Amino acid sequence: MKTLALTSLLSMALALPALAESHGLDLTATGDAAAGEKAFRKCQSCHVVMDDAGEVLAGKKAKTGPNLYGVVGRAAGQVADFRYGKDMIAAGEAGLVFDEAHFVAYVMDPKAAVQEATGDGSARSKMSFRVRKEDEARDLYTFLKEIGPDTAGGS
Repeated sequence: MKTLALTSLLSMALALPALAESHGLDLTATGDAAAGEKAFRKCQSCHVVMDDAGEVLAGKKAKTGPNLYGVVGRAAGQVADFRYGKDMIAAGEAGLVFDEAHFVAYVMDPKAAVQEATGDGSARSKMSFRVRKEDEARDLYTFLKEIGPDTAGGS
C-alpha cells in the first residue's frame, strides 16, 4: 500500500512541470543561465541537482536541502523522501508553485514567501540563506530550468 502511494506521488511530482505549463503557468526564465551556474555555488552546500538516473548535474551530494532537479514548475514541499517542515508542505498545498516570480520571492525571503502562500504570519521555512540580488535569483531560476527535466532529457 505504501509503495503504491509513493509511486503515485512520484508520478504526480514528475508530471507537475508539464501540467503547470498546460494549465497556463508561465515558466518563462529571464535570467542568465551561465551566471546562475556560478551563483549556484552558494547553494551547493545544502542542495544538489541530481537527475532521475542519479547523475549529479550541479553541486555535490548535499542533502540538507531538497534536490532541485525539476524545481521549475513544481509545487513547494513535494520532493519525495525529503523531510520538509509542515509550513513548506502547507505552502505547496496552498498553491505555491515555483514559477520565476515565486522562486525569486522564495530565495530572496523564504520565510515571507511561505507566510504569504499559507496566509499564516507565524509560518517558517527551514531555508535560512537569502539571495540578496533579484538578478542573481533570476539567474539561478534560469540555470535550474535549463538543466531541469524539460531540457536535460529527463522525464
